[in-house]
Amino acid sequence: MGRGRAKAKQTKVARDLKYSSPQTDFQRLQQELGGSGSPEPDILSDGPVDDRWVDDDDWRR
Repeated sequence: MGRGRAKAKQTKVARDLKYSSPQTDFQRLQQELGGSGSPEPDILSDGPVDDRWVDDDDWRR
């Protein structure tokens, strides 16, 4: 027992999320979608390529 209070809390949080209307920062959203923010590092270009596995994957192509 004792689940009633936790379930009520979850229901309240879910209802608040469903019916709330947070303010949207359209300028920040435009910057993120436009790519004018700081560039994220490319995972593939961080270091040298490990050629040990290249031959093993050729059969899949």
